[in-house]
Formats: sequence, C-alpha cells, structure tokens
Amino acid sequence: MIESNEAAVTSERAARLMRSATYASVATASVLIVVKLAAWVYTDSLSMLSTLVDSLLDVAASLVNLFAVRHALVPPDREHRFGHGKAEPLAALGQAAFIAGSAVFLLFEAIHRLYEPRAVMHSDVGIGVMIFAIVVTFALTRYQAYVVRKTGSLAIQADSLHYVGDLLVNVSVIVALLLVSQLGWVHADPLIGLGIVAYIVFNAWRIAKGALDMLMDRELPDEERQRIREIVTAHPEVRDLHDLRTRASGPMLFIQLHLELDGGMSLSRAHEISDHVEAELAAAFPGAEVLIHQDPHGLEEPRARFA
Repeated sequence: MIESNEAAVTSERAARLMRSATYASVATASVLIVVKLAAWVYTDSLSMLSTLVDSLLDVAASLVNLFAVRHALVPPDREHRFGHGKAEPLAALGQAAFIAGSAVFLLFEAIHRLYEPRAVMHSDVGIGVMIFAIVVTFALTRYQAYVVRKTGSLAIQADSLHYVGDLLVNVSVIVALLLVSQLGWVHADPLIGLGIVAYIVFNAWRIAKGALDMLMDRELPDEERQRIREIVTAHPEVRDLHDLRTRASGPMLFIQLHLELDGGMSLSRAHEISDHVEAELAAAFPGAEVLIHQDPHGLEEPRARFA
C-alpha cells in the first residue's frame, strides 16, 4: 500500500512505472536463462538446474504479470465501474502456482540426487554465472522496490518477492559449488537444492496469501485503518465515524465510512466538512476512492455498526 505523501505519483506516471517494471523483469529473466543454461550444461549441478528452472518460471510468471498489469491499468468502463485492478491478484495467484510447480519438480530431482550423487564439473564457471546473476537480480529488485513504493502494485510486489528469493537461491548455489569442488561434499548439492525447494514453497505461499486477501476484499491493515480514523476525527466538527470499510483492488484503494456530525448542522455545512475530510484522506492515500455518508451524531441505525 502507498503510505505517505512522498509516495504519491500521478496515475499516468504510476502506469509507466508499472509497465517498465514488468518489461525489466521479463528481460532480466530471459538473460539469466541463457547464462544459467550454459552453466548447467558445463557443471551438471542440481543447484544450478534448480536456479535455471526458477528462471524459466520467472519468465512465465513475469509474462503473466506483464499482461495482467496492462489490463489492471485499463480505466473503469461501463461494465467494470470499479476498474480492472483484480487482474493483479489473479496474476499473483498464477505466479504462486508457477513457483509451487517448480518446487515439486526440484523436490523429486533432489531426492534422486541424494541417492545417486554426481560430481559437479567446472564449478568456477557456475560460480561466475551466479555472481553475474546476483548483480543483475539485485539491480532488478531495487527498481521493483522503488516502483512498489510509488504505486503500491501487488503484482509488482509479488514479482519482486520471488526475485528477492532468487538472490538467496543464487548465494546458496555458490555455497553448494564451493562445498562440492573444494571439500568433495557431493551431498551438499542436493541438500542445498532441498533448502531452495523449501524457500520456493514459502515464497509461493506468501504470494498466494496476499492475492487471496485482495480477491476476498480483506480490510486494510489495522495501522492504516487507525490512520484513517485519526485523519477523519482530526476535524474539530467531526463527532465520530462508523461503518469504516476499506479494500484494495490492484493499484486502487476504496475507503467508505459514515461521518457523524451535529444533527442541527445545515446540509451545506455537512457537505463542506465531508469534502474537507475526503480531501485529507485522498492526500494521505493517493489514488484512493473515498465515499462518505453523513449521519447525525448519536443516531442509532438498525444494522450493525463497524468501527
């Protein structure tokens, strides 16, 4: 989520940033596939194969991301009045499935290598490729983190999560190659491969959870809801608020609430106060759509009230 005014960007710039992040992701994964494929052929390392498979799935997931982000940025239309933001969590679920699938493949291969370990060849080539992969992936994740701070994009955040995981995977591959080549620990390669599998599964779970939260219209975190309450009640003529409802849909936030005002206040003044509160919320949560209903303070409503 976007959490400060410093993160505010125009919708047009946010769209450019999100698109450029998806292009950078696809390009990075494509380059890494080529170099890792060559390294795996030279080394016959399971750890190298695991990171190659991960990069193949990175390309697939990043392509899904690219098309999902493009669709999510389409403005609201007659059939989709709330926009197309749900395309982002759907893409994130697809990424989680891709990542989990790679983990299953690597799990079986790692178990096989534990029973039939193989020597790793040309480990210096593999280490050089991994260092290159670390540098390129680190640059990509820094750019993705910048885009997420500016746009709050769940799809870019999900993409970034598994590339951050790739950094750890690449370091693990270097460790495996060194243990096998320098100390002759042939079982280190499949054991580290199993560790990579566990991390990949954890990563897939995190991505899927975030996507499901958005698809199920989960409320914003408690600290952000509290921030909304503080902004609303900061106005001296606001008595209280109730029925605060929040959700996210791709890059869009939706905030709805009932504003409690003096029952003797004129409609015109109540409207002015609501406009002021709406402007304050829009400044604190850029890009949010805010809907406010005015109620006389102390009026008991027949349906349940939510804080």
